[in-house]
Amino acid sequence: MPTALITGITGQDGSYLAEHLLAKGYRVIGIVRRSSTTPYERIAHLVDQIELVSADLLDQTSLQDAISAWRPDEVYNLAAQSFVQTSWTQPVLTGEFTGLGVTRMLEALRKAAPAARFYQASSSEMFGKVQESPQRESTPFYPRSPYGVAKVYGHWITVNYRESYGLYAVSGILFNHESPRRGLEFVTRKVTDAAARIKLGLAKEVRLGNLDARRDWGFAGDYVDAMWRMLQAETPEDFVIGTGKTWSVRQLCEQAFGAVGLDYAQYVKQDERFFRPAEVDLLVADPTKAKTRLGWTPKVEFPALVKMMVDADLARHSART
Repeated sequence: MPTALITGITGQDGSYLAEHLLAKGYRVIGIVRRSSTTPYERIAHLVDQIELVSADLLDQTSLQDAISAWRPDEVYNLAAQSFVQTSWTQPVLTGEFTGLGVTRMLEALRKAAPAARFYQASSSEMFGKVQESPQRESTPFYPRSPYGVAKVYGHWITVNYRESYGLYAVSGILFNHESPRRGLEFVTRKVTDAAARIKLGLAKEVRLGNLDARRDWGFAGDYVDAMWRMLQAETPEDFVIGTGKTWSVRQLCEQAFGAVGLDYAQYVKQDERFFRPAEVDLLVADPTKAKTRLGWTPKVEFPALVKMMVDADLARHSART
């Protein structure tokens, strides 16, 4: 039974990855931070099947102790301060978690389990002010937020440890991936939750920023399969993961409100408070390498993804009323 260690297991991707690995017969160890609350909602159905250990990306010793104790075959570093908007108000904290946290993980791995395979969660936000479209593995980075800058650091330190120490360390440059488990602060979930609440008479409007920003949106459940496939390859390589299709925030609103029989234009209001200081207007992946080398293709199309999220939010709010 192979052992996998996941940081960020309580998040969207961590919960789907844990399910994916359990289905493949893995022993799954999740790293969680000590806090006054236990935010285990996304993994509540898994707690009897996984093992949780306390450690922190800000604390080198705790990471090394966890890796020494469990001797994982695979390590998936999904933990980060992952909300772009927050990175503008907490840039230093974002750098500590999202950038330097990767170095702490790699150092712990190098010292305690150098034969383990390491996955780093890189991000399409690294492309930022895009230098070419679509974006592929060779596209230059031009981050446009503290979050994007921190992710570039995490990406390159992973490459550096691979080349310097011979670690099996890879980065998945994942484009936006969503699900009913996405945090309410992210625009996709903010929109689907608003559509559900407005349909049920629990809200009257939703305020958003740039409706013309375009993203390559896929289903998180599909993307964790790509993560796993990267660590099964014979040689360590970085991969862009996305659908290759782009949709605007406006189209997201059309899909979400249309799923409940409403016209988004009557309920969606633009608000300058939600515009970014430096906007990223268009991100779209070229996932050719992942398709040819890993045999990976996304299965859930965007309209079906949005409907899945709206239906889940409707069910959640209906159960409370």
